[in-house]
Amino acid sequence: MSETNSTKNNGGVYGAFELKKLYPRNYSIGVMIAIILHIVGLTSYYVYQAMTREEYDNIPTVRMMKYSELGPPPSLTNEAPPQIAVASQTIAPTVGVPVPVPSDEAPPEQTIATQQEMSQQAAPSLSADMGSGAAQITQDIKIETDNQDPDFDKFVAYEKGPEMIVSAKPEYPEIAKRAGITGKVFVKVLIDKEGKPKRAVVIKSDSELFNDAAIAAAMKSAFTPAIQNQHPIAVWIVLPYKFQLQDNN
Repeated sequence: MSETNSTKNNGGVYGAFELKKLYPRNYSIGVMIAIILHIVGLTSYYVYQAMTREEYDNIPTVRMMKYSELGPPPSLTNEAPPQIAVASQTIAPTVGVPVPVPSDEAPPEQTIATQQEMSQQAAPSLSADMGSGAAQITQDIKIETDNQDPDFDKFVAYEKGPEMIVSAKPEYPEIAKRAGITGKVFVKVLIDKEGKPKRAVVIKSDSELFNDAAIAAAMKSAFTPAIQNQHPIAVWIVLPYKFQLQDNN
């Protein structure tokens, strides 16, 4: 009503006087709107940061330690627990006890060779065709356990970790590119003694569309092997891959 009356009093002219009169109210409204917009923007930013942090906090991490940082091994001078002697009744032996027999039933006397005579005799050769009664000689075979791969979740200490010497960039899936999908993939890779990827497993992924491309890139990479006690060993490491569309503008 005040604006209408003022306009009528001025002959229908709306000028600087009316603008100065309405300026404090319009300024206050603009400041309040700006404050509200800033509060909404800051709240949205911190909520997004909190949600993203919780999503990536559950990613398993691999701690790399030097062999020199490990503690001393347990002492080998620990005394063995005392043995408890159990008394038991002795039983008279029933084998090897000489029994007198008549002279006509006694076997003929045999001469037993001495150790010197036995050592001078040549060792008997084994024929290629061994019969059912021939003696067989077996040889213990030592099984090498160093070639076994480490467990997926087992911690392996080493002095020097693998270093990437050939990095393969994953191919962006066409279907994800058309849909505008982005994200990250974390791949756990088994690096053998020669520094070559042997196995790759996805442990965290924002989209299944990126899994095959990340695994393929991990298997095309090359590394220097991990070193433990001056010898190469096989270890598991985690490789992150980020899929992000490039801005052409």
